[in-house]
Amino acid sequence: MPHTFDLRLATLRAAYREGRATPRRLIAELRDRAAALNPDYHLFIHLLTPAELEPYLAALDGRSPDELPLYGIPFAIKDNIDLAGIPTTAACPAFAYVPEASASLVQRLVELGAVPLGKTNLDQFATGLNGTRSPYGECRNSVLPDYPSGGSSAGSSLAVALGVASFALGTDTAGSGRVPAALNNLVGLKPSKGLLSNHGLVPACRTLDCISYFTATAAEASELLALTARHDPRDAYSRANPAWNDGSAFGTPRPFRFGVPRAQDLEFFGCTQGPALFARAIEQLRGIGGTPLEVDFSPFLEAARLLYEGPWVAERYSVAGELIERDPNAVLPVIRAVLEKAPGASAVQLFRAQYRLQELKAHCDAIMAELDCMLTPTIGRPVPLAELHAEPVLRNAELGYYTNFMNLLDYAALALPSAFMANGLPWGLTLFGRVFSDQYLLGLGDALQRASELPLVGGNTLAGPAPKAPARNDHARLVVCGAHLDGLALNGQLRQRGARLLQATHSAPAYRLYALAGGPPLRPGMLRVAEGGVAIEVEVWELPSAELGSFLTGIPAPLGLGKVELADGSWETGFICDAWGLAGAEDISACGGWRAWLASRG
Repeated sequence: MPHTFDLRLATLRAAYREGRATPRRLIAELRDRAAALNPDYHLFIHLLTPAELEPYLAALDGRSPDELPLYGIPFAIKDNIDLAGIPTTAACPAFAYVPEASASLVQRLVELGAVPLGKTNLDQFATGLNGTRSPYGECRNSVLPDYPSGGSSAGSSLAVALGVASFALGTDTAGSGRVPAALNNLVGLKPSKGLLSNHGLVPACRTLDCISYFTATAAEASELLALTARHDPRDAYSRANPAWNDGSAFGTPRPFRFGVPRAQDLEFFGCTQGPALFARAIEQLRGIGGTPLEVDFSPFLEAARLLYEGPWVAERYSVAGELIERDPNAVLPVIRAVLEKAPGASAVQLFRAQYRLQELKAHCDAIMAELDCMLTPTIGRPVPLAELHAEPVLRNAELGYYTNFMNLLDYAALALPSAFMANGLPWGLTLFGRVFSDQYLLGLGDALQRASELPLVGGNTLAGPAPKAPARNDHARLVVCGAHLDGLALNGQLRQRGARLLQATHSAPAYRLYALAGGPPLRPGMLRVAEGGVAIEVEVWELPSAELGSFLTGIPAPLGLGKVELADGSWETGFICDAWGLAGAEDISACGGWRAWLASRG
């Protein structure tokens, strides 16, 4: 039976502002709903009692949504992430401890006004992608009871899909934040490594772990990321978020290029609907301005195999190994089976695997440098519970085919709902991109959700205007009009910085073009004028944002970078000239562009 609800951030804010709801009433209702659902779905390991909830609710007294961006927003926490005073179990009772302080990310969310509802179930020690590997009960799918929720962030996905939390924290080392999203019609953001603090997280693989978000929409994930992505000195693996990946980078995509695996690299494990659903996803990306490019996906897949077939399994063993050696029965047999080869891994094997991984990353990075993102299915085939019970290791491994490489290669990834299968089960796609392209991917995800008009969890639809600003990634656009044009004297300054030509076009008819005095090299100056302007031939280039600073500091006076209006009415960063620099300059506007003027000189 479908669950109907609307706990989206904007919906709750409006209800609070209009007095139709209060945090106390809402949280009490959601706690009752979660308690009623738990016997069937096993989504919570610990549901906070009214007394445990009271400090969080009391902190909101006298406050409002205008003061706190997440005022009264209910959220759930995967039970390998600390919440002060509440046991952290990692789904292993013998491992449990009670932390004195909350994880950095949890504390940040509470400071923003969010209210934790409880600690959610997971595959033990976050080792699994299916949601059945827990002594606290199997987590079944929110839509079809014969299928799993997906894992390891099983309960967190169910908390959002079943309508007891607006968002939930999961973790994602090998796909644990993406597989459950695909199986439950959710958005699953696996951020760039280090973007969200891991302080207070029980690690699976500390060098690879990411805390992830489950939401109904990409826009909500964007907002949450913008509020919480910051460097944390308490986490040695924390990284600062570059300015190009802040909240303003979320927007409507401009034409973009996306990679698609070759046919021989795609694997659907016998799912007859998979190929058609993926073909449909490709067309969905075309529909929002994307151009598909086929790529060799084999190096990504080889990197994926290193995670469990290589020595990285020893990193997981470093967390649970002492307990296994002391009390083997405290750990589920399937988890012991996964980790049992870890003690035999040697330092030599690890270094050799790292060398191979670096070779693969160099290959994959070269592929990604030519793309704005890559598109894959999130999973090849949904696996019924009966098959998972019969072949738990094999079927779990199949679920990670498109996910296991992501953190080894240091990419950002976003799982999105894409369709419903014939039996009603959600089917999802994944977009992934270069590190710190998170907000750009979320902008693409928002456009896809709007274009597909797919029902959201709770039976809602995505309404409201699309973002006005363009989606922005780790590259900046630059308009050139002179010696930096393709093939001319200074064009090498762009190409050596990894720039590529996007288009040859014209400025708006509002500029005059001058050949400046001096040289070599000969240089033009383009000046915006109130009257008598003409359209000037220009080119739009794209270069890595990290290279823009060095390029800017090398521009000599009277030239500089400012905003240039193009023929289509858009404004881009480009070359402009200070009026004082026109002394002795020749007005060459009649030529219509720098190339034409150079040609006229013979």
